[in-house]
Parts: sequence; structure tokens; C-alpha cells
Amino acid sequence: MRKQEDFGEATKQWASPMPIIFVGCLICIAGYGARTVFGLFLSPMTLEIGWDRETYALAMAIQNLAWGLTTPVAGMLVDRYGYTLIVGTGAIVYALGIWGMAIAESASMLYLTGGVLVGVGVSFTAFTLVSTAMARVVSPDRRSLVFGFGTAATSMGQVLFSPITQGVIDGYGWQNGLFFLSITTLLIIPLALLLPLSPEVRGEKEHGQTIRQAIGEAIHHRGYLLLTMGFFVCGFHVAFIAIHYPAYCTDLGFNPRVGAWSIALVGIFNIVGSLLAGIYGRKRNKSLGLSAIYALRAVAIVSLLLLPKTPLVMYGFAAVMGILWLSTVPLTNMIVAHIFGVRYLATLYGFVFVSHQLGSFLGVWLGGILYDKTGSYDLMWYSGVILGVVAALLHLPIKEKAVSRLTRIDIDKG
Repeated sequence: MRKQEDFGEATKQWASPMPIIFVGCLICIAGYGARTVFGLFLSPMTLEIGWDRETYALAMAIQNLAWGLTTPVAGMLVDRYGYTLIVGTGAIVYALGIWGMAIAESASMLYLTGGVLVGVGVSFTAFTLVSTAMARVVSPDRRSLVFGFGTAATSMGQVLFSPITQGVIDGYGWQNGLFFLSITTLLIIPLALLLPLSPEVRGEKEHGQTIRQAIGEAIHHRGYLLLTMGFFVCGFHVAFIAIHYPAYCTDLGFNPRVGAWSIALVGIFNIVGSLLAGIYGRKRNKSLGLSAIYALRAVAIVSLLLLPKTPLVMYGFAAVMGILWLSTVPLTNMIVAHIFGVRYLATLYGFVFVSHQLGSFLGVWLGGILYDKTGSYDLMWYSGVILGVVAALLHLPIKEKAVSRLTRIDIDKG
């Protein structure tokens, strides 16, 4: 495997950063697009095989946990060796996991394939990882916009994959729907060959810090710890809604397409929310922006509970949550980058993301358990409101001042 110092000319593979940004966005579309539609398989798969919702929910919870726990590993590997090999390998594991999920005949096989393998594959191809590659090749003042573009691209994947996958399920069955997803994830491999090989960062001087030192610096920073705790809530909200909202719509008596189009709407409006967050983060206080996002999520859930359940209300909730969906990601990424720099951003953001995925695990699994025990998702919605308020309060004390190590070196602002 090539060592870090062997990549001296790798950043010159493109005269402009735009090809890398474009390729990164395509990977985000393919990787996250497949990831967002697993909720469409909950009802048809459990009904045909005879599993309860907790069984499927636990597989998705394991997937989120595996994704989160291996994200720091993926971050450390790309920070040392570059992106091509890591992302390409992740795409193979991702495809194998989805294929195995389609032929799983037991719960344990589902947990291994749809849970562990898919989770690892997602972490090594995730938009959170690829967006750091895009951030390396632009100047510091443009990184917020790049994070916004990458996050918006994930939403485009959600917009495209949700109705297409539902159409495959309706026309050819859920198993062929999973085969379709497995094949599409393999498209990431040729795209990964075009990512930057070098771990170097444009506009930031090397200062001899090791990965171990970077991690130690971060875990002793109060703002980093608060950011990490708050991101737990983002995972809880997003994973619960992504997996259980289509079934929630069906439970209310709506056609399954209402749930599918709701997930697509989340993706459409997340494009707007992500781009707005990227623009906002260039010059505004990012921690206050995060507080507002989490508070508004709580308001949106309360509104859903109080309003009469009509297709318009279901679509309206999806649109509002779409604006708030992953708009947390560019702001969270930018806070980490601003405080600690970009050299080890993939690693440091990876550890923040572990908290996100712990929240995802709990949101997906607990949703299945509480539904099977109570026949309702009400307790999950109430929990989402409370956690939204807690997260809003956690982000208020975060100070976005760069560590003294960065203030002592020259940062190229161009």
C-alpha cells in the first residue's frame, strides 16, 4: 500500500478542483441514495418472510451502529492513504451486503448482511467521508459551500432512488429491488479511481501533528464534546423517520406510495436545506444555526402529532423535515474544521459521527420495539420532541474559536 509521502504530485491530477467535486457528488448520490430506501422494504419483506418489525428494525439498527463504529477507522485510513482504495473497497462490501440481504433466510443472516456488511460498506463510501475529500481541494473560504454541495448530492440520491426503488418493488418484488440496489452501488468503484490520492490539504500548512495527537486534542475540547453529544439526536431523528415513516404512513391507511414519495420529498427539500446551511455557515455562527435546526425539528414533530392526518400533512411534514434533515452536516463539519483544521477532519468528524450512529441505532431499534409492544409510534415521536429541545440547548455554549496551534500558523485565505 502506498505511503503518505509517495503522494507528492497526486493533488495535481486535476488542474481544477471541480472534477473532484463532481465525482464526489456522484458517489454521494449512489452511496446515500441506496442507503435511504431501506425503509421501503420493511413492510413487504416482513410480511412475506413472517418476521416482526423489531427483527427488521434491529438489522437496520445494527447497520447504523456498524456504520458509525467503523467511520473513524475509514477516516484514519483515508487520512493516511488517500481515498481511492478505501472508497472502492467499501463499495464492494456494500454491494455484497445488500445482495446477501436479498437472499437472507434467517434473522441472523439478515443481521450479518443487511446489518454488519452494509453498515461497513456505507461507512467506507459515506458522504461524510467523501465530502472531506472535496474540502481538501478548495480554499478555506469555500469549504462550507463544498460541504453543502456534498450533502445536497446525497439528497439527490434520495430523490432518485426512492420512487425508482418503489417502482421496482411494485413491479418485480422486494428481492429484485435489493438486487437493483446492489448493482448500483458497484458504480462507486470507477468513480473512486478519480478521487484525490493525496492526504494533503490545500490552504493549510503541515505542522507535524499525528493522528493520535489530533484525537487527544479534540477529546479534551469542550465544544467538540458538546457537538458530539448533540449529533446523537440528529441520528435518532433521521434514522427513525427514514426507516419507519413509510410504514407509519401505511399504518394510517395511505397507499405505500405516500410513504415512498414522502421520503423522496425529504430528499428534494434537503437539497435546499443543505445548500442554505452551506451558505449560512460561511459567515454566520454555526452552533446557533444547529440550535435552531434542532428546535425546529421539535416544532415540526409536534405539528405532525396535532394536525389531522391527510396526504397533504404527511407530505408537508416530509418537506419541512427535509429542509432540516442533513443541514446539520455541513455546519457540524465546518465547526470541526474551523476549530481543528482539515488535515485530520475525516478522522475527527468520524468520531463525532459515532455518536450520530448510536442515536440512529436507538432510533431504528427502539421504533420497532415500541411499535410491536404498543401498536403505535407515538412514544417515539414524543421522544423526538424532547431530544430536539435537548440538542438545541447543547449547541448554544459551543465556541468556534480555532485552537492555538492553528492561530500560530499562516492559513492561506485565498
